[in-house]
Amino acid sequence: MKKPIQIFALIPLTFGSLLGVIGNDHLLAYRQISLDNRQPDRFVNDVFKKNILLNLAYMEGRVNKASDINWDEIEKPFRYEFKLLPNKTFAFHSDVKAEYKDLLVKTTNAHFNAAEGFKTDGYLFGDGVCHLASLINWVAKDAGLSVEAPTNHNFANIPDVPKEFGVSIYSNPFVKGSSTLQNLYITNNKAKPISFRFEYNDNKVKVSVVELN
Repeated sequence: MKKPIQIFALIPLTFGSLLGVIGNDHLLAYRQISLDNRQPDRFVNDVFKKNILLNLAYMEGRVNKASDINWDEIEKPFRYEFKLLPNKTFAFHSDVKAEYKDLLVKTTNAHFNAAEGFKTDGYLFGDGVCHLASLINWVAKDAGLSVEAPTNHNFANIPDVPKEFGVSIYSNPFVKGSSTLQNLYITNNKAKPISFRFEYNDNKVKVSVVELN
């Protein structure tokens, strides 16, 4: 059984539209994770944190290539949203299953590799982006959207996110079709447009899904 959304937890936020109370917009779901506790090791945690924030910067379009990266700017508080019209799909990266190709309108615009400026803790470049995908998966499912996450992240814990919402993400831009099962697909099955709203402050990433009127 899904836990009820605790609306009262939204009160301290400074991002007004994230509260879902502007006009007649309807807040469908809200979740957040801390970037203080991605990994117990301080160095590794910083790698995860930077990769999550860089992934969000690519998604917003503040970064389009590695030479655009300014870590001081990326780590500043920010707000961002994207809209998804009915029957349109967001995928975490661009290597998508055939059934989503005609529906796809939005990705995070990244492949999580060294060429794009993503960091490594000595194991993989882009470590941490699975945590962001899992947060988005969690809030999308709470909102009742149509979600497919083919590969679970049950091989490793994702703090703050229940195991059933963990998503394994991988992208190989050089071999088309090789990464479709390590992706996240979210389709707006509502009659109205929805908005994914992101906020980063107080070292927390906060995501809400709002139905628009």
